[in-house]
Amino acid sequence: MATIDRTGATGTRHRLLLLALGLLAVGAVVVLVINLTRPPQMGADEKVFNTVDALFTAVTARDQKLLGQCEQRLNALRDTGKLPEDASDYLKGIIARARDGHWQSAAERLYGFMQAQRREGAPGPSSKRK
Repeated sequence: MATIDRTGATGTRHRLLLLALGLLAVGAVVVLVINLTRPPQMGADEKVFNTVDALFTAVTARDQKLLGQCEQRLNALRDTGKLPEDASDYLKGIIARARDGHWQSAAERLYGFMQAQRREGAPGPSSKRK
């Protein structure tokens, strides 16, 4: 009587399962890294948006006076709850970088922060009063 060797098929299935689990683990790590390195959201408040825009102007112009004014406005927005704490901390880091003379690096980080924002909940053009 002939016996059938099934270890080859079982071994192949086992390797494919391990490969699939490995790819799943790598995918989970990639998603985790992306989420942990993404800048925080600043919210949809128009005053916050305008102040961050002014901060970008201050940093790219290398204007210490405007930088200080933006910092004060951002602190007030944080204190009133319009600017989330994590976004405030992130922006403080950018301001500190600029104050240390690393204007270009601060501008690049701020630009990345601004690009990562999702304006969910922000009023659209059709909701403005005429």
